[in-house]
Amino acid sequence: MRPLDGIKILELARVAPGEFCTMLLGDMGADILKIETPPADGKPDFLDDKRRAAFAYINRNKRSLALNLKAPEGQAIFQKLATSADVIIEGFRPGVMKRLGGDYETIRKLNPRVVYCSLSGFGQNGPYRDYPAHDINYLSLAGVLGLIGEPDRKPAIPLNIVADYGGASLHGALGIMLALFARERTGKGQHVDVAYLDTTLSLLAATPNLRFFFSDGLAPRRGAGFLGGSYPYYAIYETKDKKLLSIGCTEPWLWENFCKAIGRPDFVKYSRLADQFVRAANAEEIKAREEVEAIIRTRTRDEWYDFLVKHDVCVGKVYDVEEVFDDPQVRARQMVVETEHPEVGKVKEVGVAIKLSETPGAVRHAGPYRGEHTDEVLRQLGMSEAQIKQLRDTRVVA
Repeated sequence: MRPLDGIKILELARVAPGEFCTMLLGDMGADILKIETPPADGKPDFLDDKRRAAFAYINRNKRSLALNLKAPEGQAIFQKLATSADVIIEGFRPGVMKRLGGDYETIRKLNPRVVYCSLSGFGQNGPYRDYPAHDINYLSLAGVLGLIGEPDRKPAIPLNIVADYGGASLHGALGIMLALFARERTGKGQHVDVAYLDTTLSLLAATPNLRFFFSDGLAPRRGAGFLGGSYPYYAIYETKDKKLLSIGCTEPWLWENFCKAIGRPDFVKYSRLADQFVRAANAEEIKAREEVEAIIRTRTRDEWYDFLVKHDVCVGKVYDVEEVFDDPQVRARQMVVETEHPEVGKVKEVGVAIKLSETPGAVRHAGPYRGEHTDEVLRQLGMSEAQIKQLRDTRVVA
């Protein structure tokens, strides 16, 4: 048994954050039907596309229906599916789903219990609601991008992890679960409006950088603050073998452990202080960091790691991607798993991050290729083979 067994979700994600959001729910047992746009030429995907689809982490535990929502027949099929759906998630700009006949107001009349989640850049209202944007733009507007990196350089771009996945995906999944929980009490569904910009602001507000902004007017700057990398106790150091090591000893006692371990107990005085939330390191603190770096260059990355963990120090090896999935901790936590695919054989991917003791999630099957389950879904709607063929011939489905 899994916690979301029996929950039916229609996914019109369009982009990866919506797909990751539904994958999290699919891992926990939800039946995810991914609705995709048929290929423009009407021809099936190439074999290599199908192979790559099987390895698409964010599409595992899903089925795929290739459906043209611009066609009236396609909209009718979607609405029929929506009448029995528990959740619909869409990732279009505001107004698009209304043009496609599948917006919340339309669907709620057919299914008052539906939980309808919209993931959009700026939400369903406000002066920016119709603007296009991506992760880097949300980070910019939320003040996050300007805080990442060294002070004398352009900001460092943190992949698209923050606004896309930490923001929209996780807040979307939580919003859906909250709405499902509320439905158990009220019997009614509702609209879950999640904006990438809103969620990015929420994440930033939780960091120490903004702790005293509203109360004391203390505004952090890039490279400043005790998490900015300028202080010796929270920094990245180069090792003898030209690799990198991260030290994160923000608690004074952990920094003391580190100083004693490297033979510099006199550096204990450079532990985190109360005034370092927004200010950058001063000349003396910078000099201490440079001296620590000289010491760290005397051993290899792995030598330092093995040595420092024994001295109860917060330390990390800065891995290349190839190294991550061979790490014994990653393996022990089953964060690399394999599934069997009927065409491509073993499919290796990242495991389930949320560990439930009684109703654990699972990777039940690899990602589908576009339209893999089209016929299956249409048959479940009661359509005959002749009707399905007609829909294919007119490119309503693929």
